[in-house]
Amino acid sequence: MEQGPQLPQGGLKRGADMELVPAKKSRTDVIEYDPNSGSKPARTSSLLSPIMLLEGHEDEILAARFSPKGDVVASAGAERGVYIWKTYGECENAIMQPNHRGTIIDLTFNYDGTSLYTASIDKTVGVWDVATGSRIKRLKGHTKFVNAVGETKKGEPFVVSGSDDCQVRVWDVRRKGSVINLNSEYQVTAVSFGENQEQIISGGIDNEIKMWDLRNASVAQSLQGHKDTITCLKLSPDGSYILSNSMDNTLRVWDVRPFAPENRCMKVFSGHSHGFEKYLLNCAWSKDGQRIASGSADRFVYVWDTHTRQIQYRLPGHEGTVTSVDLHPTEPILMSAGVDKQIYLGEIDFA
Repeated sequence: MEQGPQLPQGGLKRGADMELVPAKKSRTDVIEYDPNSGSKPARTSSLLSPIMLLEGHEDEILAARFSPKGDVVASAGAERGVYIWKTYGECENAIMQPNHRGTIIDLTFNYDGTSLYTASIDKTVGVWDVATGSRIKRLKGHTKFVNAVGETKKGEPFVVSGSDDCQVRVWDVRRKGSVINLNSEYQVTAVSFGENQEQIISGGIDNEIKMWDLRNASVAQSLQGHKDTITCLKLSPDGSYILSNSMDNTLRVWDVRPFAPENRCMKVFSGHSHGFEKYLLNCAWSKDGQRIASGSADRFVYVWDTHTRQIQYRLPGHEGTVTSVDLHPTEPILMSAGVDKQIYLGEIDFA
């Protein structure tokens, strides 16, 4: 059986490109309870405390993700390096050396969590070994900022990236250079693979979502409905739907199955805001597809019920725009990160 990245107990083993970071980790129990009851509410996760506040970044955080197994969190932003944190225990952390020459805008793990892909304003996509912290490769070809990066779900070493150069590129990390280049008319700000490796989904400043057929390198369908730039695209756990976040202050769920109805927009969610800074705010699905989450310029984290479209949680704590959110793959844990340089891990009740 293949093992995912292991950050050992009692300290982090690290390669030449990874060093320990002085980081503050505080635990705060904010759950209200009756002191006369003699006990606090039942815990719902394996976190050391119901809320873990991770501090160590010295500049704004623009991207953060759980690993596929949920035992590790990766975060990055203006510092040009990637922080790796343990999810459990005291959330020990390390930093990969800042080998990018500019801000990291987006990141994602590969299918098994052993590698990490980063998108940077230095016009490159970085490929990293999570266990050692070393950069394996730098993928070059884009001529302007790389805004987004996405991974395949099937275990193949393919990466997709979107850039201000109006191109979507597909990379095989075993090879030099991109294997497919797709030309868009406008800057590309969000990308995702579809359920299979023959489909790419992209969004940009033209407010449209494009479904690309890689067999002929053409747009199979354009999804229209958003009124402003697409900031994030996330495929649902079952591969049937794509979740889009937009600067028009809505999220939408689209049916991307081959024989879906002509009107593919299934649901619209509102409540969060993007603000004047125009950050590329992230979004996320829960593992069961029952909930979605997004950051917001109003400093709150929002969680919606996908069936009722109602806001289930509006969570405070951040002191600036919340740029990135993720939901744990196996436990009811919500992660959020923002321009205030802070990361929160908090257990939530999905009952």
